[in-house]
Amino acid sequence: MAKKKKKKNKKVRAEFRKKHETRVRKHDLTRQYQQNAEDEELENMSSGERVTGRSQLRRHRTVVGSEAESEDSAFQVQLAVNTDVCRRGRVLSVRGLNSDVKDESGKIYTCAIRGVLKSLATDLQNVVVAGDDVMFEPIGDQDQGVIASVEPRRNFISRTSRSRQHVIVSNVDQILIMASAAEPGLKPNLVDRFLVSAEKSKIQPIICINKIDLVPPSDLQPVAGVWGQLGYQVVFVSATKNIGIAHLQQLLRGKDSVVCGQSGVGKSSLLNAIEPGLNLRVGRVSSDNQKGRHTTTSAQLIGLSMGGHIIDTPGIRQFQLWDIVPEEVDGFFRDIRPYVGLCKFPDCTHIHEDHCAVKDAVADNQIDVRRYESYFQIRES
Repeated sequence: MAKKKKKKNKKVRAEFRKKHETRVRKHDLTRQYQQNAEDEELENMSSGERVTGRSQLRRHRTVVGSEAESEDSAFQVQLAVNTDVCRRGRVLSVRGLNSDVKDESGKIYTCAIRGVLKSLATDLQNVVVAGDDVMFEPIGDQDQGVIASVEPRRNFISRTSRSRQHVIVSNVDQILIMASAAEPGLKPNLVDRFLVSAEKSKIQPIICINKIDLVPPSDLQPVAGVWGQLGYQVVFVSATKNIGIAHLQQLLRGKDSVVCGQSGVGKSSLLNAIEPGLNLRVGRVSSDNQKGRHTTTSAQLIGLSMGGHIIDTPGIRQFQLWDIVPEEVDGFFRDIRPYVGLCKFPDCTHIHEDHCAVKDAVADNQIDVRRYESYFQIRES
């Protein structure tokens, strides 16, 4: 079997973000026109002065690197780096303009991001995220460096934030979708959104319901049973009562896992129970609105003594899916997917059409009504 040839670096054209620029036209253009009414003066006006904003610098530049191997890649090009001076590392956390990067020997560096890397045109809200594999160049003897390039991501979890892609974490084996039985109450639709994102990214999901000591078990069985029948693993835990912690530790052992969920569900408390000695800061849920407060401000990759890593992420109250069009939502629902091809119309939305196999399956209790409503809400949003 022939070996795959290594992609050679070459000069490629890359699109860059538009920089701050000088004013696109002169000040007081109207007054100048009134004072210089001669046709000759008008003909001499610079053709480069535009009423519409356009950068005087071209938005494309030639850089050394290679073109992205996939259309789903965050960057159009993979920048070339000097392997003689650069080291390979993994991003532990991102704090403002700096990132903590751990090299292959275990040493941690505080790194800035190479200017050209930040300038590449991309839909990303953040160029570097926790979990990224990067190439960085150490600087001096102060444990500092500069991130020169980000290696292609094998997967990632992202959402829409201010019309841009907010990648929460990258390069993980599984996602621990955290919810709570009470304080705040369980939000199945939010869990379903994370499940859709996991299906799209091909990341193994685990649904973890915390604070089970606050409600009767029978209250959780209907919704948890539906997820379990679909093949999703559901784990019931209580971080304060140490219920289910040993089982969860077995699931996390030797894996790179990211913990995602609503604010106040007890992510930090659970991680403190899983890995004694972490001492992550925890907060209380408001008694007025039953909403949690943000105690984790940025994603952080943490090594586990039992092997593997866990990535703690800030709590969220809304998870708007990124890069998913309405027509493909049904393909990410395991219970709806088998019926899609049975509908009369190939472009069936499964909402208002007649002769819809999905709606018939809901009527026959083959698809859970709550899951169907969740599909409807996600598709409409």
